[in-house]
Amino acid sequence: MTTLSRIYINGAPVDVEPGTDVRGALRSHDEALAAAYEAGRARVTDARGIEVAGEQQLSAGSILRVVTRSSRGEGGSDADA
Repeated sequence: MTTLSRIYINGAPVDVEPGTDVRGALRSHDEALAAAYEAGRARVTDARGIEVAGEQQLSAGSILRVVTRSSRGEGGSDADA
């Protein structure tokens, strides 16, 4: 029996196998979020706001925050203009 490690992604508890990397944790949590990360439309930081690599192995209690980039085009309107 394998003991799972609890980590947190955007505040949500996620149980993963020990030694899971950031990419694996994202896939376990949310496939769409993982796809956005792989496509470069999202970045992952630790609890301190420092960006972490997808290959970084996580330990129990790790806190990740995933920030997605807006897909809004350059031609968006400016409400103050």
